[in-house]
Amino acid sequence: MDNTVIETKSLCKVFRRDSFQVTALEDVNLTVSQGEFLCLMGPSGSGKTTLLNIIAGIDRPTQGQLRVLGEDVASMGEDRLAAWRNVHVGFVFQTFNLIPVLTAFENVELPLLLTKLSSQARREHVIAALKLVGLEERIQHYPRQLSGGQEQRVAIARAIVTDPTLLMADEPTGDLDAHSAEEILDILSRLNRDFSKTIIMVTHDPRAARHATVTRHLEKGQLLPLGE
Repeated sequence: MDNTVIETKSLCKVFRRDSFQVTALEDVNLTVSQGEFLCLMGPSGSGKTTLLNIIAGIDRPTQGQLRVLGEDVASMGEDRLAAWRNVHVGFVFQTFNLIPVLTAFENVELPLLLTKLSSQARREHVIAALKLVGLEERIQHYPRQLSGGQEQRVAIARAIVTDPTLLMADEPTGDLDAHSAEEILDILSRLNRDFSKTIIMVTHDPRAARHATVTRHLEKGQLLPLGE
């Protein structure tokens, strides 16, 4: 049985401004299997985040194919793409992106407000997600009352509360001290190991990459062969 979750073929992305153009990705062919923890590494400007955003349906390729769970994501209209993201993608950002005036509970609940779940069902999902990241005692705390590591744990809980197919993490430890970073990476590893979550993480930190099951390198928009 084919367990391929993500497949890109000849994926290219060109950014244009006036008469200038920059090729961010060139002829990227990538396959990601269900339950894989993939780390994308490379120098600044190598195309890591661009590739992550295209796979997550946040950006579109200039040409080439992107299939996720057999669906042609690159050709979807905006409304269908937004609905697809809500079901399939959880995203963890470097800067947490929590809403300051909302509690941890309310921040995590946000993606569930787009579903048809009852208030009680939403509460159960939120508590379960916060418990998974070790913050069940902090549900009424605001972001300003949390450490950076705790804020990122809330952000992970928000990303997983809908039980998405894919968990995308863009430099998730970039703004954290070494101890907090290790805690976040341990949580991601546990989600991959114990819950078979398919995770794609962008990082420049070799220590973070050690938590992944597969590491791929990009250089000047090109995906290097496995092992390089």
